[in-house]
Amino acid sequence: MTYGFIGLGSLGTPIALNLLESGHQLHVYNRTIAKAQPLEAKGAIVCQSVEELAKACDIVFTMVADDAALQNITTGPNGLLQHLKPGGIHISMSTILAQTAGTLAAQHQEKGQHYLSAPVFGRPEAAAARKLNFVISGPKEVRDAATPLLKEAGGAGVWDFGDDILTANTVKLCGNFLIATALEAIGESILLAKQSGVDAHKMWEVFGQTIFSTPLYQNYSKIILNQQFEPAAFTATLGLKDLNLVLEQGAAANQALPLADLLKGHLTRLVNDGKGAIDWSAVSQGAKN
Repeated sequence: MTYGFIGLGSLGTPIALNLLESGHQLHVYNRTIAKAQPLEAKGAIVCQSVEELAKACDIVFTMVADDAALQNITTGPNGLLQHLKPGGIHISMSTILAQTAGTLAAQHQEKGQHYLSAPVFGRPEAAAARKLNFVISGPKEVRDAATPLLKEAGGAGVWDFGDDILTANTVKLCGNFLIATALEAIGESILLAKQSGVDAHKMWEVFGQTIFSTPLYQNYSKIILNQQFEPAAFTATLGLKDLNLVLEQGAAANQALPLADLLKGHLTRLVNDGKGAIDWSAVSQGAKN
């Protein structure tokens, strides 16, 4: 079996490296070819196009920024649909709209190929430490084949949500929505403490060891307290993209999401102020007086 990986961003690179270090022959492609050099130095085969990679591989992992990018590398004239062999598997780790996954899965099926939704929770440092969590949905035989590979890709957990291809991406959007609300709450609590004359660092030392003693609150509270929004592990622009997806999913499900609207407004303000490249943990800065 030969494997391919498309999308060598801040999260894709350590995931691809985990696969490579697990002993797999790995073909890699990135629109900016220079980003593939660290993997090439460790034995990966760098491809010059999606077509070249697809023709060489049995299983292709993708980790790209948004729905449009995924559709482009999948459905374009030089994309996976046209060049992945019958029986080949496309494992998509991207955060996308559930319906996009449904459309792509149907298109792959028409070509005799397989598609698996496998969005991932975790920042780049979690990938390097092999502490990611993947959420998967799709045909059982594909889930069974992919699960050990996702563990080798850095998955401390691979959470199975069954046959419905739409499910995993819905779970991912709900999870990112919850993370964004936590970031907003952490940030607003810090602003309130400072404005009230309270030592916010000491306050979060208490919270981090008691009622909010989880990695998410512990790690992000440090980032927000210290205003360490650069370099970004996940940018405000990408966060805004995800909140737009959450709201689109909400509209499709006829579910109002007032908190998502608030978060979208704060992230929009950051992006419009030219701060789209900073970490999305700066979301609460939109609430500053």
